[in-house]
Amino acid sequence: MTALVAQIAPQRSTQYAALASALAPQELALSPLGQDILQFCPVELGGQAYLRLELGRVPDERALRELGMLAMTSAFFEYYDRLGDEPGPFLRPLETPFQPVLPPDLPMTRRYRGKTNELFTHFLCNVARFSSQYAHQPWTSLRLFDPLAGGCTTLFVGLVLGADVAGVEQSAHAIELAAAFLRQYTREQGIACKVKEERLRKLGRRWQFAIGKKVIRKCVMAAGDTLESPALIAGFGKPHLIVADLPYGIQHEGQVVPLLKEALPIWAGMLQPGGAMALAWESTRLGRSEMLAVAEAVPSLKVLDAPPYNALAHRVDRVIKQRDVLVARVKG
Repeated sequence: MTALVAQIAPQRSTQYAALASALAPQELALSPLGQDILQFCPVELGGQAYLRLELGRVPDERALRELGMLAMTSAFFEYYDRLGDEPGPFLRPLETPFQPVLPPDLPMTRRYRGKTNELFTHFLCNVARFSSQYAHQPWTSLRLFDPLAGGCTTLFVGLVLGADVAGVEQSAHAIELAAAFLRQYTREQGIACKVKEERLRKLGRRWQFAIGKKVIRKCVMAAGDTLESPALIAGFGKPHLIVADLPYGIQHEGQVVPLLKEALPIWAGMLQPGGAMALAWESTRLGRSEMLAVAEAVPSLKVLDAPPYNALAHRVDRVIKQRDVLVARVKG
């Protein structure tokens, strides 16, 4: 048996620190390392929060690379209670050889009102991938789609991980600002970037980015109705993963349920067979059972609700008292 400790990802506030501590065990359980974890135990070492993991076997190189792509943990160490006659604990750093495709600060740099925390967005992306039939494929072989893209944080996280990404947002202004930011960011960072802007007749506007030189990553941003998503991102290819943070509001149930009843069959039809979606929503007014019932009404979707999928609810702030995550996979 092997003991590791995982450092909880440091955060700017106690609010986000609590979020990372709450979701780190679930993310690890869903990761490729999860099947080897015998138990979790929160510990504090040197004033820092960690998770102690008891493993059935030593992680191989692939598992270590996956650990480097997790959102809620930032570093991993072998754990020793003692070395010879010297009492511990002693920690030996583990190399997690993941290299981001774009600078990791890309999702963090842009700030705007209503932005979903990039740490949580990264978590959603990982959960979707781990829950799909493409969990063992590298991010560089996957396509990620956000049908409610907002300021495009999901797209920026996906680009850092290495995916091709696409997003649709009803607000043309929000997409225009996100496209301008990405163009400026790549210019300032000296990253090769070609942009094609289009007006799509009766649909909206679209920006297509080709980022990089030797290996080119695609990014499509479209302004339009999410129900027109197949036409808005035509040419992108069928996504493997869908990630979205659903809109919040006082009349949340009234907004979200009609939207999902129309949109979920369309989104599910866009995914590759075996593809997965991870959707976050404010669950104070719209409970989990009601949300799952909407998704289960889509014949092509298999809703995942066994542990740890049914333990992803967490507090965000005074406005969003509880947020939950729906995970579903396309049958086939």
